[in-house]
Amino acid sequence: MAKEIPPNTPGYTTVSIYDQTYHLRGQDPNHIRQLADLVDSKMRAVAAQGRTVDSLRVAVLAALNLADEVSQFSGMDATEGRARAAHLRSMLDEVLEDERRTG
Repeated sequence: MAKEIPPNTPGYTTVSIYDQTYHLRGQDPNHIRQLADLVDSKMRAVAAQGRTVDSLRVAVLAALNLADEVSQFSGMDATEGRARAAHLRSMLDEVLEDERRTG
């Protein structure tokens, strides 16, 4: 069983993502909180679009959304980046459409 880390433990930052509490370790607590806020907002946006209550599915879809954004700004050439982003958007649209139909 995983050991529970008490809130306010030195070296850890406590954040809430999609109504779950996480105690994360890192050098910049403000940066960790900003990232957690970004992930939380993406998960809530994905959840608002679909009808799934499965937090794992919401997390995967949010990760795809974030990967799409990152791929647009990564070192790949523009053509490759646009193709990858289009593919990820298509995958996300298919999953969301399936959720709407089965929801």
